Amino acid sequence: MKGTQVKGSRSVRGPERIETNKRGFWLLKNPSTNKDLAFSEHERDEFGLRALLPAKVSTIEEQVELEMERLGAKTDPLEKYIGLAALQDRNEVLFYRVLSEHLPELMPIVYTPTVGQACQNYSHIHRNVRGIWLTPEDVDAIPERLREYPFHDIRLIVATDNERILGLGDQGAGGMGIPIGKLALYVAGAGIHPSKVLPISLDVGTNNAALLEDPYYVGYPKRRLRGAAYDRFIDAFVDAVQQVFPNAVLQWEDFHKHQAFALLDRYRERLPSFNDDIQGTATVAVAGVLAGLRITKQSLADQRFVYLGAGEACSGTRALLCSAMRAEGIPEQTIARAHLLFDSQGQLVEGRDERDPHKIALMTPASVMAHYGIDPHSGPRPEDVIRSVKPTVLIGATAQPGAFNQAMIEEMAKHVERPIILPLSNPNSKAECTPSEAIAWTDGRAIVATGSPFPDVEHAGVRHVIGQSNNVFAFPGIGLGVIVAELREIPDEIFYVAAQAIAQGTRDERLAIGALFPDQSELREITARVAIAVVRYAGANGLGHPIPEADIEDVVRSSMWFPAYKPLVLRHEADPASGPD
Repeated sequence: MKGTQVKGSRSVRGPERIETNKRGFWLLKNPSTNKDLAFSEHERDEFGLRALLPAKVSTIEEQVELEMERLGAKTDPLEKYIGLAALQDRNEVLFYRVLSEHLPELMPIVYTPTVGQACQNYSHIHRNVRGIWLTPEDVDAIPERLREYPFHDIRLIVATDNERILGLGDQGAGGMGIPIGKLALYVAGAGIHPSKVLPISLDVGTNNAALLEDPYYVGYPKRRLRGAAYDRFIDAFVDAVQQVFPNAVLQWEDFHKHQAFALLDRYRERLPSFNDDIQGTATVAVAGVLAGLRITKQSLADQRFVYLGAGEACSGTRALLCSAMRAEGIPEQTIARAHLLFDSQGQLVEGRDERDPHKIALMTPASVMAHYGIDPHSGPRPEDVIRSVKPTVLIGATAQPGAFNQAMIEEMAKHVERPIILPLSNPNSKAECTPSEAIAWTDGRAIVATGSPFPDVEHAGVRHVIGQSNNVFAFPGIGLGVIVAELREIPDEIFYVAAQAIAQGTRDERLAIGALFPDQSELREITARVAIAVVRYAGANGLGHPIPEADIEDVVRSSMWFPAYKPLVLRHEADPASGPD
């Protein structure tokens, strides 16, 4: 199969028509060309489909309604996930039309929280594999492996080594569910055509004993590659991406924090890449803070932050908030006093015996502890620090349910009229507290957003809508903006620009009912806003390929593909036994 491509390296819309030399059965079995009963009367005659289909000619709107009816008949979320995966394998356009028109309902199925269950059960539920799978045995032939993929104009890659899947840890080959889910949201949210995205599993083994003992485990059946051999494998992978897909943006996904920081630093100047767990999470968390300040009518300079967790999410969020404060001209001393972090061993304070380089950089200076009258050697608990610091924002990414306890939040509420509380861990079972707990413990004054979807909360006759601090509001727009601007490196400032666009895109009526984020039905509009902001920043700073200011919005919006069937054009006759293009 071959498409008539839109000219220009920025194009991610895919073909305006599909030229194919296949007929009949092979069109029905290729998800890129299959329309099921929506093949027109002309196409049925032209492509030898007349006897292969029932008489009815359906519209795509009818097909969407029928697929939602089928999903509605399933009660188990994992069965719905399997059903949607089967639809994606059968009819790609219809899958993305269903997803894009029912995002609030289906995003929890194709992504968190259900995708976590899918990853845990991957070897037992997968039907058709997707993407590219690379193992250590491919280290000397990765370019050849990448060329086995049927589409060659790849613009967006999501790659994982499967070691830190959500809050679930090492899921081995099952981690592939995350790149597949993220790219489904790239297509639905950013309009990047399915033929231009690629999920990749860097299957370097697993240390999950249960997986290695499972006779049906589909992954590389050895313990994880480490050390120099791992570094060589990743380096060969990056070289191959540059060689085979030179226009691609690479998103690093769900690596262990020790690898995540190192890989981001090592490769961000070699190819346009970012780590969603560090920078994507930071973008939405900062967007949530900025939206919260629209409710409290306060400035960023007046905020104090306590973090539970010192991994990728909280480290990235702290770094981006510090950058935001500097951008607003806030003095360094104020910034240093505004951020205090805890990990599983207690507070990160200067003088603590710590060997992790990234944690050393997060330590609170002794002078700051003295400023708040806290003895760093006393082993202060979070509630002790909250009592002295009087933080306005509490951020958690610990994957430990109950990490935000009642004493902490009640203490916070004593000093702050509208505390902003962000339990970011997912899935729901890993959240630091529930929204209902945070709202009850603050007598309805807390402004809450969560990493996973939670229902609205009724308290004292008031409805609180819980916005989801979901990275989906960030990464599709960032990826699209970087592609359109043709950036060869993604500077840190891009993520603050994106956070501002998300926060500004949350409508006043949403803020009035406590929601810090837009409704997920608005994803394509928020994505466009983020991409426009990224392209505008790039142009203002002389980065990438220049686009006239007056044209930026049109260029971004016109580049976004919407899932609709394209005309089929017969190229020439071929032997039907030769299979699909």
